[in-house]
Amino acid sequence: MTTDIKLVVACICVSFALANDPVHSQEADTAAWIAKLRGEAVKKGISGGTVDRAFQNFKPLKRVVELDRRQPEFTLTFTQYLNRVVPQQRVKKGRQKLAQNKQLLNQIGKKYGVQPRFIVALWGIETDFGRVDGGFSVIQSLATLAIDGRRSKFFRGQLIRALRILDEGHITLERMRGSWAGAMGHFQFMPSSFENFSVDHDGDGKRDIWRNKQDAFASAANYLSRSGWKGDQTWGRRVTVPADFNVKLLGLKTLKNMADWQSLGVRRSDGSDLPSRNLRGSLVRAKELKAPVFLTYNNFRTILKWNRSTYFAVAVGTLADKIGGR
Repeated sequence: MTTDIKLVVACICVSFALANDPVHSQEADTAAWIAKLRGEAVKKGISGGTVDRAFQNFKPLKRVVELDRRQPEFTLTFTQYLNRVVPQQRVKKGRQKLAQNKQLLNQIGKKYGVQPRFIVALWGIETDFGRVDGGFSVIQSLATLAIDGRRSKFFRGQLIRALRILDEGHITLERMRGSWAGAMGHFQFMPSSFENFSVDHDGDGKRDIWRNKQDAFASAANYLSRSGWKGDQTWGRRVTVPADFNVKLLGLKTLKNMADWQSLGVRRSDGSDLPSRNLRGSLVRAKELKAPVFLTYNNFRTILKWNRSTYFAVAVGTLADKIGGR
């Protein structure tokens, strides 16, 4: 066999081996996926250099896939959840943060029509006042989830937005950290929320929700304001209902004035009359039969736009009330 023929046979053998090597095949698939994504990003005005830097030495993160696959079932009762999310230590810390940032929060609260205690409550529940941000590379997490396939369309869209945020210079690649699912900064904004609601409050040309509290607070307030927040209202209150109350009236689909709920026997938690103010509200309760009932107003529904969990929305309202001394 001639030398040339030997080389051809060797190349064919190597190619065959590589094609049947699962590691090589996966790397090739990933490289092809990145190349296609790069083309899409460039068409949408994102620099190819930004994409190249973001994906330098990229490999899908196994830990992110594990966390996505193994999200625990929600088994906590409402009381257990509230005790975990609104412990006294967080209330105390929230009051300290409210006092420390009073001037800035009042300024932002006035501008956007959002009471400062709610901004601080969201901050506390989302990241323990900026202490816990997740620690994952947002680009790597989103890319992993986009490649994984279970919710690829959603995460691919978020990834393109995250690349645009990098390309615009709001944050560096190294500092673009967040949760395993790609939520970022003090208030855990997904890239879509960043693009829709983030604010450059200090006017430095960057919307820095990771390190700049001015931008972070204003962005959270802007989110609430543009989602329908009413600055002259609270979120709701815990109430009692009669033993023979019609449970079919529970739920956000039923809206009644305070006076109507009063006539049906609904009272404050201490047994006193409801406020006489002409507000419309809905009664909500967790699924557990003996869970407390809350009369909720417009701002409760706005919190649900942030996170579609009744537990979460009640926790935010409860923490806000406690932080504000209510």
